[in-house]
Amino acid sequence: MRTASITIALLGLLLATNGCCGPEARPVESNVMQPQIMPRELCKTVLPPYVIEPPDILLIEAVRVVPKAPYRLKTSDVLAIQVLGTPTDMPIAGTRQIEPGGVVRLGPRYGAVSVAHLTVEEAEIAIREHLRRTIKEPVVTVSLAEIAGKQQIAGQHLVGPDGTVTLGIYGSVRIVGMTLPQAKFCIEQYLSQYLDEPEISMEVWAYNSKVYYVVTQGAGLGDAVYRFPVTGNETVLDAISQINGLNQLSSKQIWIARPSDCPGQCQILPVEWDAITAHASAGTNFQLLPGDRVFVAEDKYVAFDNGLAKFLAPAERIMGFSVFGAGTATRFSGPVLSGGGNPRSNF
Repeated sequence: MRTASITIALLGLLLATNGCCGPEARPVESNVMQPQIMPRELCKTVLPPYVIEPPDILLIEAVRVVPKAPYRLKTSDVLAIQVLGTPTDMPIAGTRQIEPGGVVRLGPRYGAVSVAHLTVEEAEIAIREHLRRTIKEPVVTVSLAEIAGKQQIAGQHLVGPDGTVTLGIYGSVRIVGMTLPQAKFCIEQYLSQYLDEPEISMEVWAYNSKVYYVVTQGAGLGDAVYRFPVTGNETVLDAISQINGLNQLSSKQIWIARPSDCPGQCQILPVEWDAITAHASAGTNFQLLPGDRVFVAEDKYVAFDNGLAKFLAPAERIMGFSVFGAGTATRFSGPVLSGGGNPRSNF
């Protein structure tokens, strides 16, 4: 009887504190926007030019990489070498890479020639003089096929926290806050210190800096936050599909919280879930923009049940220990009360 009274008293206190159905998240009415003016499914808008920010990943290709004269050869440069006058079974033709140590190997019969720190013309003379030991009057042609710096420029480049991309031996270039055409021009201008009229192509490999969030209330068990990149085509339905739909803790009360330039304010776009899903209505299936929060409110009855369980758990543990202690005392005190002493005293 006493246990029931305590439970009823705790339940009354919980209801008086939280209301009959517990707390519920609601958008601020003054921030609710008119949905008719917002881009949505079947009526999407094109996002503004992409602005590069950390930690985007850029794919850069070197279209034209010609070093300024006089260029001195380095390790990993590639030379195109053509020699006339060699035996037919031991030709020297094709490309050769300058190996560590600054040498280029001409073949098992001809050995290697040191060409590091020479110009292309000086390397041609050095190779001709070296081949005269085994070939009579060799005709040597040498050209620069590829410079090692090209490998430093081409490839995937992460925009660092300082807003720069690193181009290997050429250093770093700051491109944060620029569009792709602006960043391309900036990198080419920077490379012109080392190269003759450089030209590159560039695109975004991974859109990491522009994202939207899906926030699901946890009905008293902890909220969940999911982060997804914005590619310019996502809607509310796309966002919910990314988290495999609504779970058993969620209600159908959904809205988009869109950041505003005004401090302390945001735009609220209510979403009609049943209309989007059951009736294929595009009216509130809004297009998502960078920074949007798709908020899924909790089921208020599940939240109330979880809140009640957490509120009553301490009392249930206390009463459970009390019942367990009373039962234990009764079980061990039975023989003493009935026999007036230790049963073994009769033997």
